[in-house]
Amino acid sequence: MASIPEVGDELDGFRVEEKIHVGGMGVVYRVRGETDPGFPLVMKVPRLGYGEPGETITTYEQEQLVMQALRGTHAPRFVAAGDLAVQPYIVLEFVEGRSLSEWVQRAPIPVEEVAQLGAALATAIHDLHVQEVIHLDVKPSNVIVRADGEAVLIDFGLAHHAHYPDLLAEELRRPVGSPPYISPEQVLGIRNDPRSDVFALGVVLYELATGELPFGSPTSFSGLRQRLHREPPPPRALNDAVPPWLQEVVLRCLEPDAERRYGSAAQVAFDLSHPDQVGLTERGRRVRRSGVATRIRKWVRAAGMEPERFARPSARLAQAPIVLAAVATTHLSEALFAAQLEAVRRLLVSDAQARLVCVTIIPPTPVAGAETAEEIATTQQIKHLVLLKHWAEPLQLGPERVSFHVLEGSDASKTLLDYARANQVGHIVIGGNPPDLPLKALWGTFATKVAAEAPCTVTLVRPPPGAA
Repeated sequence: MASIPEVGDELDGFRVEEKIHVGGMGVVYRVRGETDPGFPLVMKVPRLGYGEPGETITTYEQEQLVMQALRGTHAPRFVAAGDLAVQPYIVLEFVEGRSLSEWVQRAPIPVEEVAQLGAALATAIHDLHVQEVIHLDVKPSNVIVRADGEAVLIDFGLAHHAHYPDLLAEELRRPVGSPPYISPEQVLGIRNDPRSDVFALGVVLYELATGELPFGSPTSFSGLRQRLHREPPPPRALNDAVPPWLQEVVLRCLEPDAERRYGSAAQVAFDLSHPDQVGLTERGRRVRRSGVATRIRKWVRAAGMEPERFARPSARLAQAPIVLAAVATTHLSEALFAAQLEAVRRLLVSDAQARLVCVTIIPPTPVAGAETAEEIATTQQIKHLVLLKHWAEPLQLGPERVSFHVLEGSDASKTLLDYARANQVGHIVIGGNPPDLPLKALWGTFATKVAAEAPCTVTLVRPPPGAA
């Protein structure tokens, strides 16, 4: 039977240097390899033997599968794995930074920090989902914040990968996850909905903003089931420094019905990065829990809850993109506006949880004759913001589904592309030029560059022939 290594042992070319963590499922060591990969290493060794839970080896196998498939900076790099029959272990990159638990320990923290940390974590979660991975154990101790503010998720023993067998789902018939953070659908045995990570993100945001857990730390199945219908106390009732926009974001993440949550972690990151654009509903203004009648209705609805199942995370994300409408408000072509509006309308109908971001780009140079540059900038911002809102008015979208942004940039295509990348945009709808549009060549170059370099799907719209 495999044994737990000791400091100083050599194992398949790795020297065990320091024991840094002992958990319920395994032991973590700092190690050094015969070949230097260019970054520090850790070795995770599962706890085996008498008295250890049977799922220990299952979570080890699950983590090994997932880690070998992941790429990018939001998860540790995979290096090696040991032979299960001889000595199971996983060697990974040691992520240097601070655990998110450090912030939780001094919560509530300032709103700006909550938003910054939350946006970084949401971005990391979305990056996993794009790679068909759902973490399913998002909590502060599983998040490392690098010195540059980037968030990295660790401990993938409970994760689900759409392209590999779900060993935990096959072997266990009970909820698997950390009780304070587990989602309602996980309680019911569903492990393939990426919005489960959005729920856990909401718990983390709640904890950072209030210093409390929204559902406590239940120890029984009946206690876990309460989150299928029970509302947590509004964050503003626990910390009056929480603004309505942040409460709106947190409580939307914590909706028991996944259909009422954010459709993707990218949408959460967007709202946390643009608090002035968060549309307020009753959630954000809530100061106390709902009355008895409402709670009874939620309890009855939860009794028959059957969460939707998805073949893979990307199938869910495809239904909840951030759609960017690049509206050329400086040109005022009614025919182009109408054609672009119709294209966006069709997208929003097909993707019911899509988030629309209306963007226009104006030059940063002040208009000659103005008293101050600030005056001109403000005047221009208001003018084009009004035009954007007027353009989107026929869509009749609620405040939680649309936002408006006037960007300044001397290079319009670069400004738009940078914005799309930074905000995880999934689809850009851009207007082409009608025949009589001034600066035709310039606009054509702009549209061509965006289409060629965009990190997502691009739809180029033109008005009907002969339209004014």
